[in-house]
Amino acid sequence: MRVFISVDMEGVVGVVHAEQTRPHAPEYERSQRLMTAEANAAIEGALAAGARDIVVSDSHWDMRNILAEELHPAAELIQGSPRRWSMMEGIDSSFDAVCFIGYHGMAGTATSVIDHTYTGSVLNVRINGRAIGEIGLNAALAGSFGVPVAFVSGDHTAVAEARAWLGEDVGSVVVKQGLGRYAARSLSPLVARERIRDGVTAALRQHHAPLRLDGPLTLSIDYLKTAQADVAAIMPGVERTAPRSVEYTADDYLTLFRAFRALFLLGGIEA
Repeated sequence: MRVFISVDMEGVVGVVHAEQTRPHAPEYERSQRLMTAEANAAIEGALAAGARDIVVSDSHWDMRNILAEELHPAAELIQGSPRRWSMMEGIDSSFDAVCFIGYHGMAGTATSVIDHTYTGSVLNVRINGRAIGEIGLNAALAGSFGVPVAFVSGDHTAVAEARAWLGEDVGSVVVKQGLGRYAARSLSPLVARERIRDGVTAALRQHHAPLRLDGPLTLSIDYLKTAQADVAAIMPGVERTAPRSVEYTADDYLTLFRAFRALFLLGGIEA
């Protein structure tokens, strides 16, 4: 069994503020250790379920966060950016399952810890009119390769979002209850890691269906500022739909996702 693990930081136990997630900030190195430890718990769970090939994708900020020297030796690590598939770089049809570790709610989610969708430069992302965050976007990318998401850990809003997109049977662990954007009630890190390890093992022993979004697909993005939409609207195929909003339509999800990557990067130029 081949398992792909995408690891973010905002949904990791003990992380409650943006200052803990930014490189060079005073608490960042501590957050790196917490993030690496949860990745290791997921790796241990995958091994217990019979995985023989595990790839971990560092999926936060500049994607150079996980401490390679402390990562479980059974896994290979993908780091650095920019990457074509961003948080899902390395995914392909050879994998049997995906796990999301340390995830959070989409931009605009109440009581989600550090809610956002890929970047702070956008207010909303929708596909065919339905609001979508990193969980849905990344799960649909895996689904385009025929690979299901088996497990999600993070704050309570991340797990709720995962169930909305993937169904109630998706494996999950809530490591903290968000109380606001910068506040949460967290499990002990040791307890969180134990639950992640056991949850991944159990989830990988179950059948899960890939999330497939069939075309045509229309991506809608609402930016924070009109200047961001000014820049994004330069991209061929993009339609300006409102002062701060753009749309892009594609026949398949892989093309749509690459357009999304370009559009949120373009929006960041004027952030």
